[in-house]
Amino acid sequence: MRELLKVQNLRKSFKISAKQQKIQNTKERIKVAVDHLSFTAYEGEVFGLLGPNGAGKTTTLRMMSALVKPDQGDVLVEGSSVMKNPAEVRSKIGFLTSELKLEEFFTPNYLFSFFAELHGVEKAEAMNRKQKLFERFGITEFAEVKVGNLSTGMKQKVSLVISIVHNPDIIIFDEPTNGLDVLTAKVVTDFLLELKEQGKTIIVSTHIFSLIEKICDRVGVIIDGKMAVCDTLDNLTIEKSLEDKFFDIYAERAGETYEK
Repeated sequence: MRELLKVQNLRKSFKISAKQQKIQNTKERIKVAVDHLSFTAYEGEVFGLLGPNGAGKTTTLRMMSALVKPDQGDVLVEGSSVMKNPAEVRSKIGFLTSELKLEEFFTPNYLFSFFAELHGVEKAEAMNRKQKLFERFGITEFAEVKVGNLSTGMKQKVSLVISIVHNPDIIIFDEPTNGLDVLTAKVVTDFLLELKEQGKTIIVSTHIFSLIEKICDRVGVIIDGKMAVCDTLDNLTIEKSLEDKFFDIYAERAGETYEK
């Protein structure tokens, strides 16, 4: 398989405010969010980053997407370096996060056209892609409705189509089904499988075991900013369910036995 994305020894730390120190009950002034993390993603596969909240998943994805600069390490996206050519990396990927806030005064129509132009997509191609994606996700009848008046699920669908407006080969999704109702979550999950069939390379960050089991080829388990295990889904679930395997790994890292 062709290597499309390579994460090399990533490290990222943040300063902790006095308020955060009190909340986290710590005297440490520096929080290491990602600690020398490495993995590789290949053409046409879905790679899942699995870990609890605060494990460093989102920070990792932001560094991979050239939105946050690593303290150390690098990410190569089809040979382009996040450290040396961040703009080139951004042009090659699509990035969807549940924290993406669309401007509420604009419509899906306007936003799609705006981001298509931003990515240099020709007008005819943009119109064709917009028609297909809007129909696929049921956005067409809401195309001229201001984002502020859309439901949470519809906002997520609009965010998704905007993230792939330029038809990237590598797509990074941070908690793609987080906060969605079961019907909308299924629509998003089914679309991820369609992208996989198209040969796209997909990186998915989540804490939902069933999503990983349904769509992922390989899994990296992140705990406290470190890669605890990285293997195929089949290998990880030979003897146990993914959920049971995860808690075994978590207990081992925490130095204690997880009790159900």
